[in-house]
Amino acid sequence: MKSKNIKTCLSCGSELKGRADKKFCDDQCRTSYNNQLKADTTHMRNINNALRKNRKIIESLIDPVEGKSKTTRQKLLDKGFSFTYHTHTYTTKAGATYVFCYEYGYLPLEHDYFMLVKRNEDN
Repeated sequence: MKSKNIKTCLSCGSELKGRADKKFCDDQCRTSYNNQLKADTTHMRNINNALRKNRKIIESLIDPVEGKSKTTRQKLLDKGFSFTYHTHTYTTKAGATYVFCYEYGYLPLEHDYFMLVKRNEDN
């Protein structure tokens, strides 16, 4: 006597009937399963989009000749800058900590001002 191999839905686990290659019991289960698979990549994509937006905002405010400039917290916020997301920090020998979004960064100053900088590729 042969034992029958019972296939189950990848999403809800209910028994599948019909085609031999069927993986889901209905469209809702198929959609739910695929959304769960993509949840991590969606989160990473959203974070990377926020980082790229922060980078673009800093780049737009920096004087291209000097490679740095000064701005206020409110001006950054008005442009949609998110202080939550950054790629790394750099602390100088003097103890100043710069916060970077890729090669563009800022140094918090007094009275809600910020020094915006572009990292020198030589360093």
